[in-house]
Parts: sequence; C-alpha cells; structure tokens
Amino acid sequence: MSKLNEALEILTDLDLPRKQRNERSALCLLAILDMRPSRKWSEAAAPLMGITPIMEWARDYYDKHYAPNTRETIRRQTMHQFVEAGIARYNPDEPTRPVNSPKAVYQIEASCLAVLQSYGSGEYPLKLKGYMAARPGLATKYAKEREMVMVPVVIGAGQEISLSPGVHSELIKGIWEQFAPRFVPGGQLIYVGDTGEKWGYFDKGALNKLGVSIDNHGKMPDVVIFYPKENWLILAEAVTSHGPVDSKRHDELQRLFEKSSAGLVFVSAFPDRRTFMRYSEEISWETEVWLADSASHLIHYNGTRFLGPHDK
Repeated sequence: MSKLNEALEILTDLDLPRKQRNERSALCLLAILDMRPSRKWSEAAAPLMGITPIMEWARDYYDKHYAPNTRETIRRQTMHQFVEAGIARYNPDEPTRPVNSPKAVYQIEASCLAVLQSYGSGEYPLKLKGYMAARPGLATKYAKEREMVMVPVVIGAGQEISLSPGVHSELIKGIWEQFAPRFVPGGQLIYVGDTGEKWGYFDKGALNKLGVSIDNHGKMPDVVIFYPKENWLILAEAVTSHGPVDSKRHDELQRLFEKSSAGLVFVSAFPDRRTFMRYSEEISWETEVWLADSASHLIHYNGTRFLGPHDK
C-alpha cells in the first residue's frame, strides 16, 4: 500500500482537483508510470496505455478488480482530468485517433515523468516547484495541440463548433455541410452529437418549439435538422462503426420524437458505397440513405412512392 499512498500524496502535490485525489486516480497514475509495488520511483516509465490495460494492470499488480462498466468512470473522472491538467497526454502516438477508438491510449507527460522519477529524493521539492510553475503553460500548449486535430463544423454566420477527431465526426460534418445544402436547403441545425462530449451542439429551445423534449441525449441521432419549408425534422445517423436506421432504431426514434409537430424523415449516412453495402440488409423501409462520396444522390427505401421515369 505504500506506493498507493505515495501516489495519493503526489496527486495532492500536483494540485489535482479533490475529486481526483482517490484510490482510482492513484492507481491510474501508477499504471501510466508502470510503477509496480517493488519498483523505485526512479524506475518510473512512460508506457502507452488504454483504459482496459490500465484496469488490467491495477488488477495484476495491486489486486484491484474493476468491473467492465467502470471504464467510462475511469475515462471521464480520472484520465480526462489528467489530460486537462497536462500531466498525461491523449493519443500522443496518433493525435487524430477517434475518441471512441479501442486503440485510444494515454501517456505520462515527459516533464511530469522527470519530476516523479525524483520523488522521495532531495531533488523532488525543487523539481516539483519548477514543474508547477511551468505546468499551466504546458497544459495550454497541449490543449491547443488537441484543438488543432478537432473537426470544425460551421453552423451559422460566424459560429463554429469543433468535434472530436475521427471518421465519424468527418461524416457528421458532411451531413450538415454536404447533405443539408442539397436536400434540406435553408435547414436549421438542431443537434449535432460528438463522440467525445456527446453534446456537440444542441438548440434545445428550437426542438421544444416543435413539441419535443429530450432528457436522454444518449438516444439522440447523430444529427437533427429542421426543414421549415416542408415542416420536416431530419433525423440522421452517421454510420461508420455502428449500425444504420434499422427497424429497431426506426421505432426507437419514432417514440423519442412522437410529439413532433414536424414530419419525421429518417436518414442513414455512410462515408462510401463499401460501408453502405455492409449494412444494406439492415436498413429499415421508409427511410433514406445518403453516401458522402456520392453526395448529390439519395437512395430511397420507400417502395412505390418514387417509382417512375427520371427525366434525362
């Protein structure tokens, strides 16, 4: 337990928020330093570690067994704060890796590692003082680096949001910037989800005016657009690593938006034809399909409604 107690002391020395001065955060710190019970602080290392490997490491070396559903708590209540504080870096090997990627990793920041390797020695207080004086600048620097790989989405004149990096966010961007101008001209953006923060953008008031009140954003589609001209509400799913609007999702969205005064239009968006083909048999009838690499066309799963000749 001595290493665990020392890690708790270090979290206080690093001025981490009180909610992060606990056993969970101490074990995460030890894990990203590979500080096993028998090792000296001078032997602290900087492995790249994901959330599951951190949990497994805590089990193997400190007999701490975390349930699988603890992953999000560790990510959101410890590692996120480590990154924000600048003491750990997120995906330093590949900054553009998507937030929800199973390959996502964390690594102790190099300057912090140098300080912690001196823990317990006479050099530690002086090194800690120097590091703490410089850390705000380091945290700002790394925050700017993370911001540079975000996906920008222009939602109005002079207004822009940033989504977490990755193919999913690029497709969400395409739904608003490529699909909407072609098929929902003059549409009003209501909601954009983000794999990192979930609520990338949400005009809750506009949705309330249409008679819809949402409490659980986890059930929201990736993009919601109101089309005033037709009084339609476009519910679009960006399909990269999870499924399209299948019959189950269709029913779920109908229940979620059942009080909408606007008609509901269901859209499954795919980055390309190859991805679409993987899911084509799952797509629900009475929905639409849009492919980002064929942006000017739609595929209608709507029976005879669109049957007829097309003018050349």
